[in-house]
Amino acid sequence: MERKEKLNRISLILLSLFVVMLGYGILLPTLPYYTERLALGDNLDTDSINFHIGFLTSIYPLFQLLFVVLWGRLSDKYGRKPIIIVGLIGFVIMQLLTGLATSLTMLYIARIFGGIFTSAVIPVSNAYLSDITSIKHRTKVMAWSGVAISSGVIFGPVLGSLLSQTNLHFKYSLGILHLDRFSIPFLLVALLGFVILSILIKWLGNTTPISRFVSEAQKLSFSFSRFFTVLLLLSFVMQFVITLFETVFSIYGKNELLFSSNQIGIGFMLCGVVMAVLQPVFATYGEKLLTAKQQIAAGLFISGISMIAFPFFNNEFAVYLLIIIFAAGGAMVTPNLLSAVSQLSKENAGSNISIQTSANSVGQILGPVIGTWLITGGFYFPFIIAGIIILTAIGLLYFYKSFNSKTTKIGQDNKVS
Repeated sequence: MERKEKLNRISLILLSLFVVMLGYGILLPTLPYYTERLALGDNLDTDSINFHIGFLTSIYPLFQLLFVVLWGRLSDKYGRKPIIIVGLIGFVIMQLLTGLATSLTMLYIARIFGGIFTSAVIPVSNAYLSDITSIKHRTKVMAWSGVAISSGVIFGPVLGSLLSQTNLHFKYSLGILHLDRFSIPFLLVALLGFVILSILIKWLGNTTPISRFVSEAQKLSFSFSRFFTVLLLLSFVMQFVITLFETVFSIYGKNELLFSSNQIGIGFMLCGVVMAVLQPVFATYGEKLLTAKQQIAAGLFISGISMIAFPFFNNEFAVYLLIIIFAAGGAMVTPNLLSAVSQLSKENAGSNISIQTSANSVGQILGPVIGTWLITGGFYFPFIIAGIIILTAIGLLYFYKSFNSKTTKIGQDNKVS
């Protein structure tokens, strides 16, 4: 494959990741307000509304978890492109349903539908990037994948908070569907998703299906070493803490700090900006100063300390500063974990990345539910407990001292089929 064609393919994949995460990001600052508006007809109290916020956040990764490995295996068998296309079609439908929802039931249906189909985009897109890049450049490319994802989280909350608060006053109803100013950000992202979908159908080349050149025995075997288990546990912890923070911060900002949705959106935007800027920096220059293991340890430490400190500050600028520190820690961890997983096995890259995405999804499921449950005891609890968990995870690196060297092996320790 020529360099120009490879760069074009990488750009298209990064664009699709950006749009999917844009759709994810627009709901972050608006979910508490959106849920409250839809729940008004049911006369729900604050605790019940917070429960629905947590559950609506969790149900999305729950269905990602249920379907992600299936999509990964299908992409290994049929190539990455058709699976990405199917996922984008589902993503567009999810955004339309979300924007036109008139009840919590419809919002739940939209989140379930989105969870099923977005699990066909993100891990398979990362597997596509792994397929077309060399091991030497893979960490850098995975960092750019992180940039695309973080960029969606940068612009999504801004779009969601600004467009949902426009001065436009209109309401149109068609059966169970309802169109008003709250629909605008979701319909806009649906349109962008349709445009990207059309571009990918025409211009993105498919990868060679793995099943064409591996034996049946190889297809039924994958690397599940102790090292892979460590990577999965670390991925779980990071996603657990990140989604717990996202859910609790939106409620904490609304109810405790009395932030507007714009101020909450700024917090999420800062988090995304830091992740987008620092991930490629650490991926490109980080190993000149620190090994991958040391970067992950430092990132976990920084993120953990910032979480513990978070509820002790209520000044807006101090809150934003702690968010920046937390995001910087995450930027040191995420690309190194993804790169390590992608290098475990070329033949099963799609399945391995999908398994890691499953571990991420478990964290994304438990984070919002446990976070909103802990809020009932006070806003201090979710932040401090999350910080302690992430600091404890550093111990995983102590027990696996050959962390870096394992990335060049294909799960030779404790291999199972």
